[in-house]
Parts: sequence; C-alpha cells; structure tokens
Amino acid sequence: MKNFNISVLDLAPVKQGKTIHDTFQDSLSLANFAENLDYKRFWLAEHHNMESIASSATSVLIGFIANGTKKIRVGSGGIMLPNHSSLVIAEQFGTLESLFPGRIDLGLGRAPGTDGLTAKALGRNAATINEQFPRQILELQRYFSTENSDALVRAIPGEGLDIPLYILGSSTDSAWLAAELGLPYAFAGHFAPDQMEMAFKIYREHFEPSKYLDKPYIIACVNGVAGETSEEANFLSTTLFQVFINIIRNDRKPFPKPISDMDNIWSPMEKAMVLKMLKFSFIGDQSQIADQLKDFQEKYQVDELMINSHIYDHQKRLSSYEIIRKAADSLSEA
Repeated sequence: MKNFNISVLDLAPVKQGKTIHDTFQDSLSLANFAENLDYKRFWLAEHHNMESIASSATSVLIGFIANGTKKIRVGSGGIMLPNHSSLVIAEQFGTLESLFPGRIDLGLGRAPGTDGLTAKALGRNAATINEQFPRQILELQRYFSTENSDALVRAIPGEGLDIPLYILGSSTDSAWLAAELGLPYAFAGHFAPDQMEMAFKIYREHFEPSKYLDKPYIIACVNGVAGETSEEANFLSTTLFQVFINIIRNDRKPFPKPISDMDNIWSPMEKAMVLKMLKFSFIGDQSQIADQLKDFQEKYQVDELMINSHIYDHQKRLSSYEIIRKAADSLSEA
C-alpha cells in the first residue's frame, strides 16, 4: 500500500442555532487542531448563495485561517476560476503568498459552486466555460511568472511567486487537463464518486511531466466521520446524511443536529441517492476507519486523502479528525 498524506477540506459549515461568526471561529479552531496533528494542508471551498456554507469569500477566509496558524498549508479547494478575473485571483493569491510565504495553495475548479441563477449573477457564461477555464489557468501561470515582468498587465503582488496550482474535478473532464498541463489533480469523491476511478486512470496514463511536477500527484477528497465507538460515529453521520438530503431537495438551510433514526427523514429513493453520492465516506471507530482507509488506498493508491467532516458538534468534529489521524498513522506503522 502506498503511503499517503492526509489533509482537511472545510466548507465553513453554518450550523442550526449558530452564527456565521461562530462558523469562522470553528474553522480556525479546526485549522489549529489539524496543524497540531500534522495534517498537511487545510483547504476551503468556494460556494455561493447557501445558508449552510459560509466560504463564499474564499480568499478572505484563507487569509484569516493562515494568519491564525503557523505552519499548515492553507488554500482553496477550490477557487471556481470562471467566476473571477484571472488577474484578480493572481493578485489575491499573490497577496496571500506574500503575507504567508511557502504556505499558500491555489486549487482551481470550473464548476460554479452554486445554482444557475447565482452563477449568472457572478457573471459566468456557461457557453464558454470549457474554453475559458484552461485559458485562465495559463493566464495565472503567466501572471505568476517572472517572464511577465515586461507585460503591460502584471499581477503585483503575484509576479515571480511560487504558488502551487492544483486542478480540481468531479468528472473526467479536468483529469485530461491536469494531465496535459502536468499539474497535481484533486477529485471530489466526497460528493461525486462515480467517475473517480476513471478520472485517476486518465490522469495517470496521460500525465505529461512539466516544470511544476515530474510525476502524477493525486488527492482524493472523501468524507470522514469517526467516533469513539461505531455507534457514536453512525449517530454523528446522520448530520452528513441530512445535509445531502437537503441538497437533493434543494433546501440550503444550515447544518442540522444528528438524529437517532434516519428512516423518519428520508424516503427509500432519497436514501439510495444519498448513499450513492456518499460512497466514499469513512464512518466508524478508529479500527473501522483504519480498515476503510486501507481498503481505499490499496485500490486507488492516491498520494493524499483530504477529509471533509460534516459533524454538528464542534468538539466531536475535532475528535473525529484526531481519530482519523490515529487510524492513518496506524497503517504507516503496520
């Protein structure tokens, strides 16, 4: 089994009965906790028009988290690039890298991170996304390069800085692009598992070494809900299940508390849909999590697992990440 790093994906979840200020403080608390546990990186994901997610101003939140931590890498998982000007993102992340040298990652996706009406309000043109996204990545690389110093349009801060770019995907489309550009690739297995295996195959087989990366580097994002006992983990995971029911129902309300019986909440069809979307969810006590991690890694051989943990109680969420850390460590020691 290939050794792997573990990292954190945070959506800055807003919980029922809590404020957005509470959300941001919890995110910072989690980042500090993950840093002390030697998680590799802490990424925040851009979403819009959702009562349940507060990471819309992703670059601002990255600065808040980086300022409150010391060594963990902090970045975007991701910035939805077609929502923005390439120059603005280059300047924002150039500013972040200048403030926190050697700690900033720029993960890039092409999805809107929201609904169609909000995507329109963000200024996206759906007809040009597939052409626009690769072009914007090349623009970012140019803005960050020292060769751009003679250009009429420059990114300052940003120019000449080493800010790693990561291509994100939830289908096979971006696997081709990441392979062609020789960039690391992260897959959203935490909500879109169906094409993950094929995406990894495409990326590995078609990867072209670049000045940024000499061999493929794969991050798989998965869900993790760990408890002291399997019963506790299964109870805590009902928040995750309810969140995905709300996605299916297009109900964006804040994250709910866990419940004792999901059958009072979902229909058989909803249950099947949710469990399909959450195929790559590791739920259980430390021993069970270790077994699930081992099975996953033996099959997919990724370089890094990024854990997203939808748990209502903040202390239980911290404990979950600690248990997952111990489970991963037990595999490397075996």
